[in-house]
Amino acid sequence: MITPAYCQIMARYNHWQNTSLIAAASGLSDVKRRQDRGAFFGSIFATLVHLYWADTMWLHRFTGSPAARGLTPKDSPGEIADWETYRDGRVALDRRIQDWANMVAAKALLADISYYSTASNRQITAPLALIATHMFNHQAHHRGQIHAMLTAEGAKPEDTDLPLMPGM
Repeated sequence: MITPAYCQIMARYNHWQNTSLIAAASGLSDVKRRQDRGAFFGSIFATLVHLYWADTMWLHRFTGSPAARGLTPKDSPGEIADWETYRDGRVALDRRIQDWANMVAAKALLADISYYSTASNRQITAPLALIATHMFNHQAHHRGQIHAMLTAEGAKPEDTDLPLMPGM
């Protein structure tokens, strides 16, 4: 299905895109970042924090690292209260995602992992490759929402095309 090299590229892409979104969002006031824009999680900030929460949960499931505080996706925007904490935490989290991608073995990607999904209220067991693919897809999905909200506000995040990532 996927390889460690795919995970490494997608972890680099995640970091590149998050850096772009943070730079664009940093140019907005806190009020603008928190303005409800009709997205699933409402605001730019809430969507960024949801994505941080979800990535923390995935890494917990992959590595046993500490889980996020919030228990459900609905609770996730409350995970972080201020911009500086989010920004600094995101940089560190992206480093941890890259560390995981750099150490994951092809054999591990074929093995099943099990976790309890609070979103669906059930136990899920699936190959790590499928769940890792979902994590990277989930990131792209919400970053696309954030990119659209930032662009509508007049901010200018970088292009999102994977082949344009520096070093490709």
